[in-house]
Amino acid sequence: MKVYQVDPTQDARWPQFIEKHPKASVFHTKAWLLALRRTYGYEPVAFTTSTPGEELKNAVVFCRINSWLTGRRLVSLPFSDHCEPLCESWKDAKVLLGHLQTERAHQEWKYLEVRPTNSDLSQIYPEIGFSAVATYFLHVVDLRPDLDTVFRSFDNDSVRRRVQRAERAGLVEKFGRSDEVLRDFYDLFVLTRRRHRLPPIPYAWFQNLIKFLGDALGIRLAYKDGIPIAAILTLSSRDVAIYKYGCSNTQFHRYGATPWLLWRAIAAAKSTGAKSFDLGRTDEDNAGLLAFKNNWASQAKRLVYWRFPDEPSLISVEGWKLKTAKRVFSYMPNSLLRVAGKLIYRHIG
Repeated sequence: MKVYQVDPTQDARWPQFIEKHPKASVFHTKAWLLALRRTYGYEPVAFTTSTPGEELKNAVVFCRINSWLTGRRLVSLPFSDHCEPLCESWKDAKVLLGHLQTERAHQEWKYLEVRPTNSDLSQIYPEIGFSAVATYFLHVVDLRPDLDTVFRSFDNDSVRRRVQRAERAGLVEKFGRSDEVLRDFYDLFVLTRRRHRLPPIPYAWFQNLIKFLGDALGIRLAYKDGIPIAAILTLSSRDVAIYKYGCSNTQFHRYGATPWLLWRAIAAAKSTGAKSFDLGRTDEDNAGLLAFKNNWASQAKRLVYWRFPDEPSLISVEGWKLKTAKRVFSYMPNSLLRVAGKLIYRHIG
């Protein structure tokens, strides 16, 4: 079967294909791909067996990353929790991925990376030479029951009581995408990244997400006496909402602002017809975040990233190098930390 290359940001067939395909998510959309290109300079590209004159029947979408620091590679997709190959059969997937494996040496790509969600069919990747390079957990809240049943499914002490505590504390919510909302969100985001001893994702990334995703993105901020104390950023596509980013000021954790915001986001998603609320990926060694998300959705799904060939990357650096970098970041002023984020993230997608 012949494989064709298309630009998903230009091909008129792409939006309709994404809208119809049952495995497509917000990470497959033209808007998400445009934000990646505008912020980081990545080049979106999709591969399909469908001829240029026919309706798209399958595709695997990637970004070309050309970095002098981390090399040339294809990733599906950078800064995306997951990105399922959009194929009706694994025969099609094998054809598409096999074509790219053959092209890798010719194109001088360091590696190919895919981030599927369908763990039931994960055996195909080792069969064709891919290696598992990272494992995460994915928590999803089922929104099909009525709202009261959904709320009662959450842990009583860690979720329901904290939501009630936030309501008693008189927290005020702001929701939107305005410059003011984004600035307050990003200040909390920088504070949280500093706590984790990491540089923040560039401010331009969030500006571009707002520009291209529009109503598919929402920022919720919690205020106590006029002070922003917690925030979350959610995405939506069709009948799925996704919790993508969260940040907070630890001085105000006693008010339960983050659980309160998440609950309000879940309730809002259900009111607009969403059937599930994706809580996003979690590192398998992040015990604290795993415990937090287990209180919302106890049945977590494994999320495995696959790479061909098994090449190390900057984001998988372990040991003393990572510890040294974190020590350096912890001493940087916020202004320099933001500059570091602008310089670094485009190389580690």
